[in-house]
Amino acid sequence: MDASSTRPSTWTRPTTSAFPRPSTTQSRPGTKHSRPATTTRPLTAASSRHEGSFVVALLEARGIGREVGIAALDKDTGHVVLIQLADCQTYVKTLHHLHLHYPSTILVPDTFLASGDVAVALSGRRPTNTSILVQCLQEEFPGVPLEPILRKYWNEGSGLHFIDQLCVDDEERAATILAVSNKYYALSAACALFKHAELRLNTRFAANSLRIRYTPVEGTMLIDTESARNLELVGNMTNRKSNHSLFGVLNHTWTAMAARLLRVNLLAPITAPHALSARLDAVEELVQNEDKFTAIKDGLRTVNKLDLDKLIASLIASEANETISAKPASQRVAQMLNLRSVVRNIPTVQDAVKCSSSRLLQVICEMISDERIAKIENLISESLNEDASPQKGGGLNSVNSRVYAVKANCNRLLDVARETYKENVGDIFELNRSLCDEHDLPLQLIYQESGFVFTLKKSDLETSGRENLPPGLVNVTIRKGKYFFESMELKKRNARMKDALDETLMLSDRIVQDLVSQILTQVGALYKASEAIALLDMLWSFAHAAILRNYVRPEFTGTLAIKGGRHPILQTVQSSGTLVANDVYCCDASSFQIIQGPNMSGQWKFMEAQTRPLKKWAGKSTYLRQTGLLTVMAMCGSFVPAEYASFRIHDSLLTRLSNDDDIERNLSTFANEMSTSAMILGLATSQSLVIMDELGRGTSPREGVGISHAIAEALIQIKCFVFFATHFNELAMTLSRQPSIVNLHLAVQTSRPSESNIGITFQYKIIDGVPNEIEHYGLQLARLADLPPDVLSEAHRVATRLECIEATRHEESNGSKIALRRKILLRLRTQLTQTLEHSTLPDSELAAYIARIQKDTAQAIRETLSHRDDV
Repeated sequence: MDASSTRPSTWTRPTTSAFPRPSTTQSRPGTKHSRPATTTRPLTAASSRHEGSFVVALLEARGIGREVGIAALDKDTGHVVLIQLADCQTYVKTLHHLHLHYPSTILVPDTFLASGDVAVALSGRRPTNTSILVQCLQEEFPGVPLEPILRKYWNEGSGLHFIDQLCVDDEERAATILAVSNKYYALSAACALFKHAELRLNTRFAANSLRIRYTPVEGTMLIDTESARNLELVGNMTNRKSNHSLFGVLNHTWTAMAARLLRVNLLAPITAPHALSARLDAVEELVQNEDKFTAIKDGLRTVNKLDLDKLIASLIASEANETISAKPASQRVAQMLNLRSVVRNIPTVQDAVKCSSSRLLQVICEMISDERIAKIENLISESLNEDASPQKGGGLNSVNSRVYAVKANCNRLLDVARETYKENVGDIFELNRSLCDEHDLPLQLIYQESGFVFTLKKSDLETSGRENLPPGLVNVTIRKGKYFFESMELKKRNARMKDALDETLMLSDRIVQDLVSQILTQVGALYKASEAIALLDMLWSFAHAAILRNYVRPEFTGTLAIKGGRHPILQTVQSSGTLVANDVYCCDASSFQIIQGPNMSGQWKFMEAQTRPLKKWAGKSTYLRQTGLLTVMAMCGSFVPAEYASFRIHDSLLTRLSNDDDIERNLSTFANEMSTSAMILGLATSQSLVIMDELGRGTSPREGVGISHAIAEALIQIKCFVFFATHFNELAMTLSRQPSIVNLHLAVQTSRPSESNIGITFQYKIIDGVPNEIEHYGLQLARLADLPPDVLSEAHRVATRLECIEATRHEESNGSKIALRRKILLRLRTQLTQTLEHSTLPDSELAAYIARIQKDTAQAIRETLSHRDDV
């Protein structure tokens, strides 16, 4: 498609300064913000292969609304994503979506930089007075070039025109155009993005060839960047090359499209109940049906080496490229051969999915059963030889597969050029035979990019009795015991062969380009097939992980209930020893859970000293991370490592898990804690899952207790699900009046102390209740110090007496009884709500269950009213 057909009439070609060269380095701004600290790209080598190479354009509303428009183009796959959202002052949501579509270049209006800062930014130095959004971008993505674009090129009407011209003509086209028609900032960003692609990247797209989608922000769970890093969702924190991450655990995909889809799902799990149920149904069918599981595996294996998304994008870009040369022509012929290989193997995948019982697998089967795929295969078969196949590498077989890819008699000039090429190759082989006979040497021909060269083993030369090569040879080199050389006659024949080859490839390319033009009218079917194969591959990967590690299907009931849950990443580390399972239960009546216990009482035992690629977590931290990871897995549609699992659908997962100083941003531990806590309080809703580990340890104990208590009360008022690990035992007392508080701790068993230790054994289990101090811990240490027996006896008597007095006073206090009654009533409401919304019991059993709830509640309240002095 000609560029003029995609350029809105209101456009004038910008000056060179409008689209400046990207800076290769970016400095961090000096201004400090309250946004939580994040780090640069904590991804494994494996997962980074499946990220996009997005060019991202961002536009922010002027004023206090902080409406942000995002347009992202994946240069490798041709996908375009449009987003418009309302963000907070820390831009957490914007950065979250940028990590989903990791940028290679970021485009912003030049007005986002203060006067004079455009040149400063392009020089690689730090701008002094940029907007807060730009500073956050430079801070979060320090190695990504930032390009300022003149503000006049951010045009809503032109953006809509681009989308109307380029969006693929499929069943979602009308919905996409309707969804973005009133999104001013997303449309303006799209306009700048496509003009940048046209003028700076020299890339033009054919009409109706791009898969453009508007992505609503409501359908996924928000996971901020720091949480994704600390939970190791897509990369290991300690070893970038390690597969010990949630992505590594679940990634058994065959195709690159599915791996990219898995990564996006882990960073932004879906929140639609019907979509989650459909995915779980499909995974369950694959787990239970071995024949279908194997058939789908065999079908996916046939397309595993080809990235259909990138293949479509390369065809689109090549069709829009007006220049013709031998190298691009050769690439286009190879791309067409690869496309034929894909469309020929799609029916194999289709047959594997047929007759599925789950609705989602049926939909996938319908998507890859599009009759247009058969039309595309027929179009290719009409022009290309049946025995032509894509060959890897640059050898003669690879060249011949492209030379003879197009059928004979399609173009008389092509037939003549191929005959000439064949004769020239024959002449070169005849030259080789004549030289072999003349010099009595076993010369061989090897094809390289520059043409044919002679090769001879050193041992063969020695066997012939010669010390040197025959005269008249040029460009002699020795590699791995072989001579490589040419002759002047070979150079001449190579030149004639290369001319014939180039002419053949360019004539073939004309036919291929005509074929591409016809195929692009059906490109919507290829996009559908790519989406379907990616989704099917991801579901198969979930099923494979479930079978491999004995996962169970989760439920979504509004209650977080996990029996025998296991940490999914630690479970894969065989050398880590026995993994101890733990239970989780959290509902509206127990929405705030305080976890206490000594350090290093982890869920898994070290069998021997070892170096491992996983970070060493303490017990409470492991429990918290396990809860977050299992929630993410369930909301992706995967089975989870547990005996039973029930989850609530959360709109966000917000965590404070790291106590490390942020040296790069010069934030102390305490400042970092407060920064993250402010972000959590600003984003948390009643549907959020919040995980906080050891808050307030960066300041004095008294201030730490006060701040932790205040933040805890704020979260309790929000009514989100909170797991709060702390060393402050005082919180169990100060928060005891809140009815939704549950106290948990890691079990510690004490035994009779010996002469060399105090008899402490970690049980690696989470249990109910406030932890008791390790029985007379100080007295046991004193005993090891050989204090006199009478002193130890008196100390034990006093300590025991004080404990009894404190326990009696707490049990008989009026405040404790009131708090207990509140908890009983809140639990009653939660039980009745759960029964109303999720019960499947028959009427008779339901009535008996409600009667039992009534009896238990009445008895519990009656006990709190006994011996009351204020009645």
